[in-house]
Amino acid sequence: MPARVKGPTDHVVIVGAGYAGLSAALRLAGAGRKVTVIERESVPGGRSGLLQKDGYSFDTGPSVLTMPSLIQDAFSCVGEDMKDWVELMPVSPLYRAFYADGSQLDVHANTKQMEAEIAEKISPEEAAGYAKYVDFVTKLYKYEMNDFIDRNIDSPFNLLTPNLARLIALGGFRRLSPKVNQFMKDPRLQRVYSFQAMYAGVSPQQALAIYAVIAYMDSVNGVFFPKGGMHAVPRAMAAAAQKHGVEFKYSTSVSKVDVQNGRAKAVITEDGQRIECDAVILNPDLPVAWRDLLGKTPLNVKRLNYSPSCVTLLAGSSKEYDFAAHHNIHFGESWDGVFDELIKKKQLMSDPSILVTLPSKDDASLAPAGKHSYYILFPTPNLTANIDWAKQAKPYRDHMVETMEKRGYTGFGDSIETEVLTTPLDWQAQGMEAGAPFASAHTFFQTGPFRPRNIAAGIENVVFAGSGTQPGVGVPMVLISGRLAAERIVGPVK
Repeated sequence: MPARVKGPTDHVVIVGAGYAGLSAALRLAGAGRKVTVIERESVPGGRSGLLQKDGYSFDTGPSVLTMPSLIQDAFSCVGEDMKDWVELMPVSPLYRAFYADGSQLDVHANTKQMEAEIAEKISPEEAAGYAKYVDFVTKLYKYEMNDFIDRNIDSPFNLLTPNLARLIALGGFRRLSPKVNQFMKDPRLQRVYSFQAMYAGVSPQQALAIYAVIAYMDSVNGVFFPKGGMHAVPRAMAAAAQKHGVEFKYSTSVSKVDVQNGRAKAVITEDGQRIECDAVILNPDLPVAWRDLLGKTPLNVKRLNYSPSCVTLLAGSSKEYDFAAHHNIHFGESWDGVFDELIKKKQLMSDPSILVTLPSKDDASLAPAGKHSYYILFPTPNLTANIDWAKQAKPYRDHMVETMEKRGYTGFGDSIETEVLTTPLDWQAQGMEAGAPFASAHTFFQTGPFRPRNIAAGIENVVFAGSGTQPGVGVPMVLISGRLAAERIVGPVK
């Protein structure tokens, strides 16, 4: 049995109403615990924030939603049906990929539809290779999910299961890029089925093949968009939690956790409130939670390497482009070189690959009538790079607009009516270590049992949740982390 917190657990305080904190709150409420959630913002969501400006509603964090069954799982803990709280629309195509040679490819979750797309745009041989790849990632997911992702791990020995042998035989511990290339020879397909490693903070050349499971979660399982934007999901989760007795204290910042004799006794807020409790779940970025709330940083946390960061431009525009889908990936000519620049050399990309999302395409209420909202993401190095973002922000914003125009969004700069730029400095100010919204990188020794544990060593009743702990980065993983944190307190809920 995985380790549990010691002592009474009647009242649990959760710091942070992000996806992980909300997932934990619903599970704990369902298990009969008194739960208080303290959130510094005036709304739930954490990194999945909401920005309203000049009649536009922008999501400030993740823009791709996969694995809605994990959201339903959280609602089920309190006997609720997700469909009564939030409406999810399937996104089709999942992505539209644009390449430097002028070709494009629509990515579909339906494998027959995708095979037809590949056969028509590339070749029947590549379509057959893709079908074999789907078989590979489906097995990966099956072997990984229960034993490696969706469980609390206390030691590497916990991984010694029959599924570990199956994963090794499947090639899950080889490198991702060569493994994808084994199935698909066309570089366009190789890119669209390996770029997801970026979400894990590593290059496809460096990532383990087990990270193809992220490609399974979106490219096979499907991508969804909530009516009202991504922020509708945490809003719905918080409302359901509140209905079932969870108390939320918004616009309240925590200054420290009062720890006495190796046990958290209370959470202290910046305005001097002392909230006594039996256990604490910390949802802020793990290294920040250790340093700022617990007053120390363990050696394994000090040594963490962080994922690349990104700059986002949220733009309200008067222009619409017929060629664009909901999610658009524009690949540059460079591929290996892009990751070398981002991760090894810690430089800005000279030939960027970028994500352009148009939320108003599927929900016109997110922009004023006849207008359109854009979420534009350029990967960049994190703050360990020698880049002065205070000086670089404006020139880089202009470079982003210029790149957009070169990639087909003609006249985009002149069409912008309102905008918000977020740089690594801003991510850091929001509480993300090294200005890295994708947390610590999923290198081999920062993955699975080697990722910082969700139990605070030396404190018997403090648990972590979020992307900085197990299982890792991305909305699905973070939802699972909330469940795993709750299970450290109440045990597995069947």
